[in-house]
Amino acid sequence: MTRITDMTTAPLIQTRFGFASTAAEVIDGIYLSGRRAIVTGGSSGIGIETARALAGAGAEVTLAVRDPDAGDRTATDITATTGNTAIHVDRLDLADQASVATFVANWSGPLHLLINNAGVMALPDLQRTKEGWEMQFATNYLGHFALALGLHAALAAAGDARIVSLSSVGHQRSPVIFDDLNFTSRPYDLGLAYGQSKTAIVLFAVEATRRWGSDGITANAVHPGTIAATNLMRDLDPDVLAHLRASAPYAETFDESKVRYKTIEQGAATSVLVATSPQLDGIGGRYFEDCNQARVLDPDAPNTSGSGVAAYALDPANANRLWELSLKLTGLEY
Repeated sequence: MTRITDMTTAPLIQTRFGFASTAAEVIDGIYLSGRRAIVTGGSSGIGIETARALAGAGAEVTLAVRDPDAGDRTATDITATTGNTAIHVDRLDLADQASVATFVANWSGPLHLLINNAGVMALPDLQRTKEGWEMQFATNYLGHFALALGLHAALAAAGDARIVSLSSVGHQRSPVIFDDLNFTSRPYDLGLAYGQSKTAIVLFAVEATRRWGSDGITANAVHPGTIAATNLMRDLDPDVLAHLRASAPYAETFDESKVRYKTIEQGAATSVLVATSPQLDGIGGRYFEDCNQARVLDPDAPNTSGSGVAAYALDPANANRLWELSLKLTGLEY
């Protein structure tokens, strides 16, 4: 049985890797033969490099993607570069709960690694799913919540499964606003909506580890860094990007010239490390950036660097409340 470490008393996890480390570097010497992984959003950006690193270490990898044709092209490329032919593609639209249910129904056997990588960012206009859920919250959080719940038995069957979910420094923009998740009584703000969804992802890691630790399942959240070459960044309207920068919690001290951008290979490193490093055996409910566990921010002190994790994103009461609310919203049980 996996031993779960109490995140409130244990020291911060520090590794020999950092900002500039790549996915290939952090997984070097780790062998994943016989392990099975799912990477959502595995046909673009850091999802590709995350899947490539896992495949290169011998894992059987399923790319869970909205566009199966793009997934097939990515699978072919990964096989060509790694020699691993156990790369599969299955359709998954995280904004569509029926699609999530179909994906879960198609899965059989144990699952060792669930990498919740897919997401949408800073939608300029309010969009809703058919349930009335705000699109960023629905896609980034609720879709992955439903996916993990549906795959719980497969994760438990692995005995030592890990869930890695991509959050963001953007979580500092907003806690989860339980009284108005979907912007029905407050004006829609793209930054607040994005931030709320990314905070929810950290809270999921906290509560999933608490609830599922006895099943040998741990969950952590990661901030991949700022990667200019991904579709998320390339497709942002300049006005939207300017709004995000101006409304950041650290906007008064923001200096564009000091922003450090990562390559896609560097952006995938923290996800891959948290998914595979022996240092994280039994470690869950934490938030990592630059391949190390992040410090908890002091809410009364200025954050000039933008790094760190907000205390509200790790609050166990918030985590439990969000889990129970998510069960009601999705109508799911595990």
